Amino acid sequence: MPWLSVAIETDCASAEVLADALMEAGALSASIEDAAAGTAEEKPQFGEPGSVTTPGWDRSRVVALLAEDADVATLIGDAASAAGLAQAPAYSLATVEEQDWVRLTQAQFEPIRVSERLWIVPSWHEAPDPEAIVLVLDPGMAFGTGSHPTTRLCLEWIERSVGSGDSLLDYGCGSGILAIAAARLGAGQVEGVDIDPQAIVAARDNAERNCVDIRFYDASQPVSGTFDVVVANILANPLRALAPALAGFVRPGGQLALSGILAEQADELIACYAQWIELAVADSRDGWVCLSGRRTG
Repeated sequence: MPWLSVAIETDCASAEVLADALMEAGALSASIEDAAAGTAEEKPQFGEPGSVTTPGWDRSRVVALLAEDADVATLIGDAASAAGLAQAPAYSLATVEEQDWVRLTQAQFEPIRVSERLWIVPSWHEAPDPEAIVLVLDPGMAFGTGSHPTTRLCLEWIERSVGSGDSLLDYGCGSGILAIAAARLGAGQVEGVDIDPQAIVAARDNAERNCVDIRFYDASQPVSGTFDVVVANILANPLRALAPALAGFVRPGGQLALSGILAEQADELIACYAQWIELAVADSRDGWVCLSGRRTG
């Protein structure tokens, strides 16, 4: 069964309330995107917990999915009224044909070569190199497919830095990809922690797929003991707030690696951790950095 896609251009102030009003009026879904996407005026949106930002774009596009038999003019009129707009906005219509959405979604995730010996392969793909160390991954609803620069930076650091038998804590484990990589590369005791229950489910499922024994648990449970290696791929603000805890999880002589950090945030994070661990930029990619250092005492 086909659907109708309705696109409405509006300003930043009206976009979110109009999207909500379209859902209340009967739209199946509604999203907001940059009306200038693909042009020189396109504006990336960045944000993280605790950051001060103005969400949205000066010129926003609200895109709603409607049933094929929807009374489009009436629905948009009702939504405009509920959103407090003076009149119903102009809109464009397109037909969305029925498709195999599972296959289309899976097609977005291809095998990723991390290094000469390490590959990330979605669970529905064959391994391109059967001689390599293959991480079989189904991200589920958790962050961590291996495609983001911060994940790649951490994987490369783990391959270079984690020794056989090292204990490792992956704080903010998402899909479990970093913890699983460490275990496959020879780490000993490996644990993963996240605040998202769905991430824990995805991580446990991925560990089972990769035949590795890793303890994944909710961040509400206390982390016991210290580790040879602690990795946290989160964002700068949580990393600042967690600094005493993350540094405390590293045993004397152990290593800490942090990512989810923009290059311009590196100096502030290095200063934040300086009283415990001297960090430095280990690597960078596409404007993101990985910081690492060893605890001396």
